[in-house]
Amino acid sequence: MNPLERYAPLVDDPEAFRAACQRPLPSVVRVNTIKATADRVAAAFDTEGVGYEPIEWHDGLFALAERGPGTTWPYFHGWVHGQEEVSALPAVVLDPDPGDRVWDACAAPGSKTTQLSAQMGDQGLVVGNDSNLGRLSALRHNAERLGVTNLAVTNQDARNFSLKPFDFEAFDAALVDVPCSCEGTCRKNPTALEEWTIDHVRSVTGVQKSILSRAIQATKPGGTVVYSTCTFAPEENEAVVDHALQTEDCRIVPFDLPIDTVPGVTEWDGATFDSAVTETHRIYPHLNDTGGFYCAKLEVTA
Repeated sequence: MNPLERYAPLVDDPEAFRAACQRPLPSVVRVNTIKATADRVAAAFDTEGVGYEPIEWHDGLFALAERGPGTTWPYFHGWVHGQEEVSALPAVVLDPDPGDRVWDACAAPGSKTTQLSAQMGDQGLVVGNDSNLGRLSALRHNAERLGVTNLAVTNQDARNFSLKPFDFEAFDAALVDVPCSCEGTCRKNPTALEEWTIDHVRSVTGVQKSILSRAIQATKPGGTVVYSTCTFAPEENEAVVDHALQTEDCRIVPFDLPIDTVPGVTEWDGATFDSAVTETHRIYPHLNDTGGFYCAKLEVTA
């Protein structure tokens, strides 16, 4: 079964949706403001003859015409980092302040983690956690190349994350970009569809619910938790957020995104979800020529 077919009822133009999923994904880089500015990166690309176009909604993203991000000297010097366009959204939505304490629950290989550090001016504290010790090496490498100094790396199961190593009791904010079935990455990783099974979707939702619950518990009242995935499956998106609304002290915060999205769904496969999930966002590849994505913003209420 092609998993894309099960989502045809959710999209406005199923044919355009399927066609977009078959096209290669544009190569995008994020400017690392710890080391450079967008103007300096643009000048370096001009000097090196690297074709690029600015991404309209974010002045620190460039779409490259041909060359991959790892083939340019600004990449090696840590001026830019290869990052899918929609992957930059969660950190923008979280919008941490310099000096905040932020937990990235599933951090490796570090694109969003290092973006958070840059947004915070490399101040405060970002705790980049991952349960996979091997993937943490990529996180540490990327942080070093990008000049990040406000990062603490931990190797814990996010479902049972402990704050004991730290001298504070709660985070100001948390980013929860959970492991998922990855259907939305099919434009850069076709095996995501070839290896897809409904059993995997159903099995991973328990992990996702537990990680999101722990993030809410570990964040102070009034703090923000952003939940995101790169899948279209409501079981991994709205159903997980709905579970948090029922079991944890939190509420959905409405927010706008600078790209085209559609609201979260309230019904799927016989299940119904809290009407507030319509304030979350679904991003389909044919809407903005990106990967697929889902994003929700929560406030801890007690």
